[in-house]
Amino acid sequence: MASYDLVIRGANLIDGTGTPVRKGDLAVVGDRIVEIGQVAASGGYRVIDATGLALAPGFVDIHSHSDYHLLLQPTADSAVRQGVTLEIGGNCGYAAAPIWGPWYEERAASYRTLYNLDHAWRGAADYFTRLEAEGISENFGLLIGHNTLRGSAMGGANRAPSTTELQAMIDGARQGMADGALGLSTGLLYAPACFSRPEELIAIAAAVRDCGGILTCHMRSEGDGLLESIDEIIDVAEQADIPLQISHLKTSGERNWVKLPETIRRIEDARARGVDVSCDRYPYTASNTGLQAVLPNWALEGGQQERVDRLGDPAARIRMAHDLASRYPSEYWSQLMISEVTQEEHRQYEGLRVNEAARLTQTEPVDFVLGLLLAERMQVDAIFFTMCEDNLTAILQKPYAMIGSDSGCRSHQGPLSHGRPHPRTFGTFPRVLGRFVREKGVLDLPTAVRKMTWDPCRKLGLLDRGRLRSGCVADLVLFDPASISDQATYERPIRYPLGIQHVFVNGVPVVEAGEHTGNRPGRVVRRCSPEPRQKR
Repeated sequence: MASYDLVIRGANLIDGTGTPVRKGDLAVVGDRIVEIGQVAASGGYRVIDATGLALAPGFVDIHSHSDYHLLLQPTADSAVRQGVTLEIGGNCGYAAAPIWGPWYEERAASYRTLYNLDHAWRGAADYFTRLEAEGISENFGLLIGHNTLRGSAMGGANRAPSTTELQAMIDGARQGMADGALGLSTGLLYAPACFSRPEELIAIAAAVRDCGGILTCHMRSEGDGLLESIDEIIDVAEQADIPLQISHLKTSGERNWVKLPETIRRIEDARARGVDVSCDRYPYTASNTGLQAVLPNWALEGGQQERVDRLGDPAARIRMAHDLASRYPSEYWSQLMISEVTQEEHRQYEGLRVNEAARLTQTEPVDFVLGLLLAERMQVDAIFFTMCEDNLTAILQKPYAMIGSDSGCRSHQGPLSHGRPHPRTFGTFPRVLGRFVREKGVLDLPTAVRKMTWDPCRKLGLLDRGRLRSGCVADLVLFDPASISDQATYERPIRYPLGIQHVFVNGVPVVEAGEHTGNRPGRVVRRCSPEPRQKR
């Protein structure tokens, strides 16, 4: 007689590959799925009656920012209560490791000041050891950050790297891959990667390709320069012969909404040429990033203290104000909401649009922004309402589009319970399944699940995850398709979703009847393909 640790009986099985839903049972032994179909009634140590519920592989957040959040909130409540069992961090060019030099000193000091976090690691291996020692409730994979490599090797310099500096970046990337990273990410909108040119990124990406990794990119522009940025990053991937994941594909700014068809054409032309390019997207029409993103690149040169000092310099401040006034029309500031600050005296601005906060202080929006960034030492988060629903829908429907939250895990309590985070932090995956599958019919259920399970695992080379298949890791989510929905809003973002009944990570229950169990069975997930990817 077979002996199982868990049997889930009578579920509507959604296997992650996009095939139609079928009814059946699933059995688990240890951390692996061992049987699917009809499982003997006497075989389970624990049996869950899943009548009327859907059983899917645990959701994979291919674009997250939980590198540091997991050390501050290791239970990852906002993620696992959405059904997420694996997050991929290190996105947009910023990773917790590898990091060294002045960037290490700045980052360590910042997290010590804000959260009393001991930043004792520099390399990815030591960072992974720290995560495993802490104990986490979800699995976690890491991308190496190009911005972090550049900052570590050459600070915030606005120039091409020397031969020695470029080699240091390449060596850092290779070591990170050897330690278990899954690829390389870059954030070309942000400093210091905004000062880099394609040849630098091609050289580092080629080294990562040789180690079997992928390249992800927050492009240089997602608005006025969108098409040029698409061409740039596709050319980088083509030259380096590396699979490309375009991060949170969007058309930002109403005048750029019409660019989506041409954006899609350029992606699909590249795919037809054999470039392995795909994208991800969160199911919202507002983005979230640091408020300093509105500043011109010249204002972001150097280290943090240099940037803060520049904000405090009267002549530089006048120049910044002129650049901002020239670049952004007055109505733009009504599209930005202050979401999080670090100082208590500025909490009153959280949840307000910039123009509203400026009125409170009887200043012009540009002056308010520059003053707040200076007072907060640039540590201000903002939400940007600049996208449209029609384009979001069109992107989600593309077969090569996956789902990513572009967020770091949080909770309703503890050090990460403050501010007005973007609702995607608590609602991304249920929102896809509730709003875009059940309510709008934009996607069918198997397709939506595929975009958040097997597609990202296949892209990353994690071939034993993301499917309901015998031998695969037992990362599982049991949910009610009739009630699953996001509850987080921009006004009340710290709210957990409805409809997620059970979540298992490596075969261990992390969510039961919609509540966190407190278990921390998560692991660092490393690329499992034994062969490096060779250049064509």
